[in-house]
Amino acid sequence: MTSRTRFLAAVARQPVDRTPIWVMRQAGRYLPEYRELKAKHDFLTMVRTPELATEVTLQPLRRFDLDAAILFSDILVIPEALGQGYRFREQGGIGMEWAITSASDIDRLDATRVREKLAYVPAALRLIRKELADTKALLGFAGSPWTLAAYMVDGGSSDDFPKLKALARTEPAAFEKLMEKLSDAVAEYLNMQIEAGADAVQLFDSWAALCQGVEYERNSLRWMRRIIAKLPKNFPVIVYAKGMAHHAPAIADAGAAVIGVDWTYSLAQVRSLTGGRVALQGNLDPQVMTTTPDLVRAAARAVLADNAGASGHIFNLGHGITPDAKIECMAALVDTVHGFVP
Repeated sequence: MTSRTRFLAAVARQPVDRTPIWVMRQAGRYLPEYRELKAKHDFLTMVRTPELATEVTLQPLRRFDLDAAILFSDILVIPEALGQGYRFREQGGIGMEWAITSASDIDRLDATRVREKLAYVPAALRLIRKELADTKALLGFAGSPWTLAAYMVDGGSSDDFPKLKALARTEPAAFEKLMEKLSDAVAEYLNMQIEAGADAVQLFDSWAALCQGVEYERNSLRWMRRIIAKLPKNFPVIVYAKGMAHHAPAIADAGAAVIGVDWTYSLAQVRSLTGGRVALQGNLDPQVMTTTPDLVRAAARAVLADNAGASGHIFNLGHGITPDAKIECMAALVDTVHGFVP
């Protein structure tokens, strides 16, 4: 069984000969080869250049026996394609070129040229697919409309995105218009990735926990449901909603084939909530990757034991790998997952 078939079998909740593993945000400053490339090219240039995006995507797979590659890109290419560019602030975080402050700003967003403006993404995927052939699964991704809107309305990074929450609560018509545009653009973007050879796609609802209680359905989940409905029927979609594992049944109902679980919930809890009807991805605390190989091995075994040998588990971190992760910890993680016997 190849890594690609192993990964796709796990997505379909079929038995596999070993637990497949990939790592969110595989590229990063923890790899010296990435830092070397980053010294020559800025981040956005690497995202927009298919050959460079391919190189960064493949770097972790050259070091580690991962079962899937995830496209090197950024969720904010969507607002950029709609006409709202972004940059990295000198003090850290994201800064949008302008913030959405009115209905007229939403009207400025042009969703008709997504394919044209983001053509570099499928170009990179085709290059990656050619390099991987059938040996590894290839994943595409996008940000959820709610998470994208957080940056677009508040003008960049924030701790709690108060302007987005205010828009959703006080100007529902404007909020709906924005989310409709974003949902349709994300659906088009993911379909581009599927056409270019992605085996699965992931929606990152990284700011899902901004929603209070029943607001999650209205503000975020229904828009992801709209996106999934526009993709090929039964195409595997992974939904990662940070801090929202208690909404797992609703996320499964929205069409997710796989639910990404952060480290605050156990896999057993989420599997119980969903009745085993979807696969699970996760959920090692990324901070463990900054410690020692022995601690990583112990923590990884605990996650695998929590899954209790159930089919439909893809090992991953509970969030993206951090820049201070250690290469020896990553090596220990991969070896432990692939060598684990329930």
